Amino acid sequence: MSATIKLLKESVDINSGTYNIEGVRKTGELYGKELAALGFTVLWVSLPDSLKRAGHLVAYRVGKKGKKLFLIGHLDTVFEPDMAANPFTMLNDSTATGQGVNDMKGGDVMVIAALKALYQLNLLEDVSITVYFTGDEENAGYPREVSRADFIERAKKHEIALGFEGAAGLNTVATARRGASEWRLEVEGKQAHSSGVFGAAGYGSIFEAARIINEFREKLGKEEYLTFNPGLFIGGSEINYDTASQAGVASGKSNIISPKTVVIGDLRFLTEEQKEKARKNMKQIVSQSLPGAKARISFKDGIPSMPPTTGNDALVKIVNDVSLSIGYGTVKAGYPGSRGAGDISYVAKYLDCLDGLGASGKGAHAPGEVINLYEYPRLIKRAALVIYRLTR
Repeated sequence: MSATIKLLKESVDINSGTYNIEGVRKTGELYGKELAALGFTVLWVSLPDSLKRAGHLVAYRVGKKGKKLFLIGHLDTVFEPDMAANPFTMLNDSTATGQGVNDMKGGDVMVIAALKALYQLNLLEDVSITVYFTGDEENAGYPREVSRADFIERAKKHEIALGFEGAAGLNTVATARRGASEWRLEVEGKQAHSSGVFGAAGYGSIFEAARIINEFREKLGKEEYLTFNPGLFIGGSEINYDTASQAGVASGKSNIISPKTVVIGDLRFLTEEQKEKARKNMKQIVSQSLPGAKARISFKDGIPSMPPTTGNDALVKIVNDVSLSIGYGTVKAGYPGSRGAGDISYVAKYLDCLDGLGASGKGAHAPGEVINLYEYPRLIKRAALVIYRLTR
């Protein structure tokens, strides 16, 4: 276990924020050497310079035994070099902190440790396993059709995908993850003196935007697994908005009816059907404009959902059987609405999938992120046994 903690520390201490291309590649090189020593063929998948992303680490073995497994992790974190440093630090004998220690270098190192245990017992001979650590999970490069093309094509050659994003503990795994997309509401109104509002001048763009957002909440806000969040609301006499940075400035006066308003937000859903239904309802609400205003809404796909399936449920049974056999207790599928989108979602329609198999801890994406080192060796042991059972 000491070698595993050493590898975890070394990788955590490499800053690999999504935009730190050098740091992401350095992390990939570190993990690549470990996987090559286990008999994996290791390669680096580069992306076009226009995407401004580092690329992905791939390691694979090809054999004829058991199921073909696709093991998923990511090299990048949300912590960029200009943020306050948080190196790997032991807080006590069962807890450590560090940037990305839980999300998700703990999961990456877990994959390597589990495979190392199997390798040392000569249990990786003649199996088909691909380890795929993406370099931009936290903010995938656009277009996604390019940044995830190789990822998807390699996944299609397998039968089961196992994601090692953070675990909720020893007894919960994820059979589903919600997808994420974006929406943009643009509203126009008549610019006029404020004394004419509600009359001949109409309601203006801000009132119309407020009506729409509130009706989203009233009519769609109670549907299970569906959320929609307005992240930026900007209106006035003059507005300037940058799509890439999602930032803007506005100017206006209290005695002028504002003619322009833009609202951007996200939409999260469990299935494609739920997403399409929500979009249809949102368009209907937008179409019912107040007098003197008109609005339009557009949508942009992001990460698809990983819906629950019978195949995914069958994988839970396997993990549960392993857990019970080693005395770790019952394992159940967690609540689908508790997890956001992730890389495994891109391949969910092609493979049986299970996620949440990685390190446990708390505080992901925040200063002081921690990993639970008490559960860590147990999760590694469970992962190794699950991989073994699936590849027999």
